[in-house]
Amino acid sequence: MDVDSGELLEGLEGAEREARRKLLERLHDDGFSEEELVRAVRENRLALLPVERVLGGRYTAAELDERAGLPAGTMARIRRQLGLPEPGVDDRVFGDEDVEAAESTRVFLDAGFGTERVDEITRVLGEGMGRLAATIAAAFVETFLQAGESEDEVAVRFAELADQLTPAFAPILVAGFRAHLRDSVQRGALGLTELEAGDLAGAQDVAVCFADLVGFTRLGGQVEVGELGTVAGRLATLATSLTRPPVRLVKTIGDAAMFVSPEPGPLVGVALRLVDAFAEEELPSLRAGIAFGPAMMRAGDYFGNSVNLASRVTGVARPGSVLCTREVRDAARDDFLWSAAGRHKLKGVAGLTPLYRARHADADADAGG
Repeated sequence: MDVDSGELLEGLEGAEREARRKLLERLHDDGFSEEELVRAVRENRLALLPVERVLGGRYTAAELDERAGLPAGTMARIRRQLGLPEPGVDDRVFGDEDVEAAESTRVFLDAGFGTERVDEITRVLGEGMGRLAATIAAAFVETFLQAGESEDEVAVRFAELADQLTPAFAPILVAGFRAHLRDSVQRGALGLTELEAGDLAGAQDVAVCFADLVGFTRLGGQVEVGELGTVAGRLATLATSLTRPPVRLVKTIGDAAMFVSPEPGPLVGVALRLVDAFAEEELPSLRAGIAFGPAMMRAGDYFGNSVNLASRVTGVARPGSVLCTREVRDAARDDFLWSAAGRHKLKGVAGLTPLYRARHADADADAGG
C-alpha cells in the first residue's frame, strides 16, 4: 500500500504526518485494507481501529452456524433485533462470545421459548445495551484521552486498555442482570388464577407517574449542549436515588422519567421529593402527573389507560407541582395535603377531569378538595 498517495496523509505535516504514517503501516500489517483505512480517515476514527480489532469478530454467520448449530438466518435476525446492521455473507462480525450466545439461544428455543418471545427479549436487550455501550464508550474516552497525544499513541494505548478492561464488564453485567431478575420475581404474582389460566394476569391497577422538565425543548435553544446533557443526567441520577420500594423507576428519556407503583401514596412521595430536589439545586423546574388505573406490563414497559392519563395530567401540571387524579387523591388522602386544581379537558379523555395538587403533609398550605 502506498501510504503517501491519495488522502491518507492529506493536510498533515511534521510529527502529525509521521505519527499517521506509522499508525497506517501498523494497521495495514494487522490486516486492515486500504479501503477500510480511507473510510476511517474520512470518518475521523482512524485511532479507534485497533480498539475495533480488539472488540471485533472472527467468524462469518456461516462459520458461526457450524460452531453453534444456530442457522445463519437466525443470527442475522437476532442482530437486527439488537439494533445492529445485518452482516454480509463474508463479514466477520461474530466472536467467540457470539458462539456462546448462539448456543445459549438454542437452549432457550429448545426449552420452549417461541421465536416471538426471543425476539422481544432481544429487542429489549438491544435497547439497553445500546445505551450502556454508548455511555461506557463516552466514559472511556473522557477518562483516558490525554491532550497532546498523537493518533498512533492513542491508538496503541486505547487498544491495550480495551483489551484489559472489556472482560471486566462481564461479571458486572451478569450481577446486574441477576439482581434485576430477582427483584422482578419478588414483585411478580403467580397465584391460583394464573395457574388455572396458564398465563399471567392481564392489565392490573397501578399508579403511574411521569415527571418532566418544564420548557426543556425551549431550553435547548438557550444553553450549551453539554449543559443540557448535565440537566438531563441530573434528572436520571435523582430519579434513581430518590426511588424507594414499592415505587419502581421504569425509564428516563432525556427530559422525562416514568415511575410505577402498586400503591399511589409512595409514588406521590417520590414525586414530591424529586420536585423538591430540583428546586433545592436551582435546576430547571420539574413537574409531575400521577394517575391510578389499569395498565399492562410488556417488554419492561407499561401500557394502558393509567399510563396515557398520567402523561396527559403531567402536560397540564404547573412548574414545581405534583398533579394527581381523584383516584390517587382518594387513595392517599391522609398522607398529604391536597388542594383542588380545577377540572381539565385532557386529550383522549371524555368530559372534564378533576385534578388535585399534592403537597407534603407538613407544608404550610390549605388542604382543599
